[in-house]
Amino acid sequence: MSRIGLLPIAIPEGTEVEIVGGEVMVRGSKGELRRRVHPDMSVSLHDGCLSVARPSDSKIHRSLHGLTRSLLANMVTGVSEGFERVLEVNGVGYRAQKTGDKLMLQVGYANTVEFTPPPGISITIEGTNRIRVGGIDKEAVGETAAKIRAVRPADSYKGKGIKYSEERLRLKPGKSGKVGKK
Repeated sequence: MSRIGLLPIAIPEGTEVEIVGGEVMVRGSKGELRRRVHPDMSVSLHDGCLSVARPSDSKIHRSLHGLTRSLLANMVTGVSEGFERVLEVNGVGYRAQKTGDKLMLQVGYANTVEFTPPPGISITIEGTNRIRVGGIDKEAVGETAAKIRAVRPADSYKGKGIKYSEERLRLKPGKSGKVGKK
């Protein structure tokens, strides 16, 4: 039995939900999101709650049940509160700056790396080493943060590079044969 799929989604004040055919549209203070749900899943709205039902207990329907409910809950949260990922740039001479809409990263390469965010994603810089990626679509925010991190992932020896703020690096010891040799 799906535990996640059975949970109702509470609709906060100021958020509107429309279900037309197989498409769910959620409109809130931050914006509007649309998503087409699988034709086997039935989505209903009553008493300020959104609920998802499945037609049978087959494996595919069980997996789609929880997935559909999670995607719809993320849409409701996104248009009312928004999502955000924070990245840190670590290293001597490594920094991030914003020029217009573009993010300019100086992370140890010969040239500055330019990153243009997709529409609907906002990037802000705090100081020279913290990057905040925000937006209403959780999937797009996470993907954009992953692409920025992939420019120069933090290495496991010195910790230099771009990492998520909540990520904890376990630094490896360097060469062990270095000490005591003449």
